Amino acid sequence: MNYQEQFFDLLYSLPAVLLAIILHECAHGLMSVWLGDDTPRRQGRLSLNPLRHLDLMGVLCLAVFKIGWAKPVQVNPRKYRNGKRGMVLVAVAGPITNFLLAFLACLIYTLLWKNLFFFRTGMPVEAVYNILLNIISVNLGLGVFNLIPIPPLDGSKVLGAVLPERYYFGYMRYERYGTFILIGLIMLENVLNIDVLPISALCNWLLNGMLQLSMTLVGL
Repeated sequence: MNYQEQFFDLLYSLPAVLLAIILHECAHGLMSVWLGDDTPRRQGRLSLNPLRHLDLMGVLCLAVFKIGWAKPVQVNPRKYRNGKRGMVLVAVAGPITNFLLAFLACLIYTLLWKNLFFFRTGMPVEAVYNILLNIISVNLGLGVFNLIPIPPLDGSKVLGAVLPERYYFGYMRYERYGTFILIGLIMLENVLNIDVLPISALCNWLLNGMLQLSMTLVGL
């Protein structure tokens, strides 16, 4: 890939990355507020301003490798009627939002493919296709990756909520090393091409299912 292709790839991925991160984090915050905790609102985490949500290393990984993370939303589970169930709902709200966005982009892509059969070439159409493809891949990557049970990812919140208390504190002692572990796994998965995480396989499986459903819905 030459420099021009790299530039356009980054240009197409930027709106997808920002959309995925903003709505992912807002979903966490809205779910927490809905369950009775106003901490995300007080900390400004319901904002559409991306600067409220970005984690520099996570965004770089998301833009380059299509998998990454954002700044965790702070919540107070003591405000929930059921703390453990509330934490699970807050944690999964982000990835579910990403999967819904990916499916919506698949549906739009399929509709365009059906109705623009004679207009598939040309810069404007190709740009729209590329943006939609990036929305799909980034949201699938963000959603799947965040379900891994390594702090600070959402999967760790789900696991922490279901672990017995005697194991929870031992598990969370490793939270400070979570970011370094994640970067190492991403490097193994993408740079060294070692399949330590089945992220790509799961993303492809979800993508195929979404495309099949989209084609069925639009009559292809």
